[in-house]
Amino acid sequence: MSRSDESRQIHFESPEYLFNRLDAIADFFETNRDDLLVEVIRDYIAETADDEMFQNRVGEAYYDDKIDFETVKQLVDTETAKRFRLLKTDFDDGQLTLEDPTDVDMYDENTTV
Repeated sequence: MSRSDESRQIHFESPEYLFNRLDAIADFFETNRDDLLVEVIRDYIAETADDEMFQNRVGEAYYDDKIDFETVKQLVDTETAKRFRLLKTDFDDGQLTLEDPTDVDMYDENTTV
């Protein structure tokens, strides 16, 4: 078992009707409550990580130094996290400075519109 596959036990309270429904669904799929909960949590995390609004909020928090890169990697997919890091590096390097335009006519006198 790899480190990422190690199990941790959690305890939480929930209304009884939810446990009853969870057990009924687990019985229907011939699995147990724990496996079903892990699957539901995994699906929820994947769906949330793919949500554009969620990704925008994560990016804003990262750019504002409210969360670190390790947290970003836990919240969104690897490619999105790398993109955020590149953009943050660009932001941290300072504003993009462009030279003032010259008075040179960009168009040829023969250009038609």
